[in-house]
Amino acid sequence: MSDRYQSLIHTPVGQLLAKNLGLPNPTRLERWTEGAPLVTGSVGVGGDGRLGKALVTTLDELGIASVENPPADQRYKGLVFDATGITSSDDLVELQAFFTPLLRSLETCPRVVVLGTPPESTNSAEERVAQRALEGFTRSLGKEVGRGGTVQLVYVAPAADGALASTLAFLLSPKSAYVSGQVVRVGAHGATAVAEEVEDWARPLAGKVAVVTGASRGIGEQIARVLHRDGARVLGVDVPQAASELQAVTGELGGDHLTLDITTKDAPQRIARFVKDTYGGVDVVVHNAGITRDKRLMNMKRDGFASVVAVNLTAPERITAELLKQKLVNDNGRIVGVASIAGIAGNVGQTNYAASKAGVIGLVDSLADELEHGITINAVAPGFIETKMTAAVPFATREVGRRLNAMSQGGLPIDVAETIAWYANPASTAVNGNVVRVCGQMMLGA
Repeated sequence: MSDRYQSLIHTPVGQLLAKNLGLPNPTRLERWTEGAPLVTGSVGVGGDGRLGKALVTTLDELGIASVENPPADQRYKGLVFDATGITSSDDLVELQAFFTPLLRSLETCPRVVVLGTPPESTNSAEERVAQRALEGFTRSLGKEVGRGGTVQLVYVAPAADGALASTLAFLLSPKSAYVSGQVVRVGAHGATAVAEEVEDWARPLAGKVAVVTGASRGIGEQIARVLHRDGARVLGVDVPQAASELQAVTGELGGDHLTLDITTKDAPQRIARFVKDTYGGVDVVVHNAGITRDKRLMNMKRDGFASVVAVNLTAPERITAELLKQKLVNDNGRIVGVASIAGIAGNVGQTNYAASKAGVIGLVDSLADELEHGITINAVAPGFIETKMTAAVPFATREVGRRLNAMSQGGLPIDVAETIAWYANPASTAVNGNVVRVCGQMMLGA
């Protein structure tokens, strides 16, 4: 679906109107293309914390050029500040001292990452206060940086200093084009020692098997394509009514398909049986299938409420439980739920949908500390993503959804897929229990 406003605003007349009338002026976002480097340009690195040496080594291993103590007279595609050395509120001024001289040196669509210590893992009350303050700093800078830029905070647990590679590869690259203002925790749940080495960062999922529900179109189709691009063999699951579309997608990707209604009583067992008989186990499970039945609660029928919860939440619960019960999720496996910004901020006419998507976040919370053998669970929470579903939204509502974020535009299905691919990476074992919003830093609930 095309964004006609964005097309207009990038014309000479549109630029004149934007300047004189103060209209939103969204930057065309850069997105990663296969074969391109993770970062085109250099990344400035600063801060005096415990991660300094590991940070520079990791960037070098990823092929990302870094400049320590970066001078302001150079141009940078990204900035990374190690704030783990900030132990009191007085130290917070170090953020200003580093960033203020460099923000005007950033290229278009830059990436900014601040690294901190989880507040609950600090050594004093003063340090805990200072580390928590980083959230307000990064969220505000995300709304200031402009020109398609993103800003993230990554809390790194003391035991996870060497587990940053996959997260930096994602957050510093165009793969995170529509992710901004987020707080990511690395090493917050469970051990990190079982993470796999990634031999080929272009195909980190080579030899892996991924199951994607709702894979016939939209976001689900894009998830299947990106996981296949990264080397996975994909099993697409969708309802019988979407069989032809599903077969076309999985056939093109050289994958497999399974048509069933995930809400039926035996659906978890059927999926488990297919996985066991065909592959012996699964490495990535993405619960993407979802429906809406929007109405204000005073007008909603029981079936309209129950069906949304059944598809969006109960089915992922039951499928996950069955796969774990049969020990079909391989060691260092990944479970990913698709939540929604509606599950965080709520939305008029979506009590059923918001409840189901908040429940997906609850599923992450309930399992993050329970899973073993390096298995992780995380979720994405998309905001306004340009799909056939959002194309059907009334024009005025659609425009508000597009503009009510720091980037003044809607995201694309690939933005959700790239975030899931980061979770799925075998090197992301320390990335567990996260809910990352793919919403361009929506002004509400983000």
